[in-house]
Amino acid sequence: MSNVYFKFRKFTIQQNLCAMKVGTDGVLLGAWASADSPRHILDVGTGTGLIALQLAQRYPQARVTAVEIDTAAAGQAAENFAASPWNERLSVECNDFRQYVPDTYFDLIVSNPPYFVDALKCPDRQRNQARHAGSLSYELLFGRSAQLLAPQGAVCIILPTDLERHAADVAWHYRLYPETRLRVFTKPGKPCRRTLLRFTAETARLHEQELCIMTASGEYSPEYIALTKDFYLFGKSL
Repeated sequence: MSNVYFKFRKFTIQQNLCAMKVGTDGVLLGAWASADSPRHILDVGTGTGLIALQLAQRYPQARVTAVEIDTAAAGQAAENFAASPWNERLSVECNDFRQYVPDTYFDLIVSNPPYFVDALKCPDRQRNQARHAGSLSYELLFGRSAQLLAPQGAVCIILPTDLERHAADVAWHYRLYPETRLRVFTKPGKPCRRTLLRFTAETARLHEQELCIMTASGEYSPEYIALTKDFYLFGKSL
């Protein structure tokens, strides 16, 4: 993968100004997150704009708004949006999520939030902001999402598996309940490292899903290829 850009089937991600580059986590969330015919979608902490672009590709009827606190990343996301086939349906707001006041409710809210809750920080301010849950904590993410979500809407996130219980507890406090859980494994027999969760305002029986990215022989699994085939070039992955 080039450090400067990453080319997908229908769009290209320029990423030289963003602390967090294109990665499997973002692609998984953008390919998996779902809502019933959403008209308004919000991507919180968009970074390069990858997930917003995936959702614009998947839902041609939807307008996708991205919020990003980092000025350089927001500018690069805007450039990636402008260069895409869906530029008229994509917009980016350079703003702190706690101060963001939209003029609509959202049918789908997605986020690949910072995942280091308690860890030593590196000297790079931009990378710290992207990786550490200071500017976008689970309290902020779920608290504001509960206020901005349409009645039948959904909130979808990806997070390290060891933070799943903490995130679910915070979401429950704001009356958002896990409806679907996808546990992601690198290979069969390996521990689960990532979990994708879909929350709604209605309590329901939790639907369990599992995905192995690789087969035991080291090839990409048919399930992973099926999930991401609309985005990667010639089966290319990360």
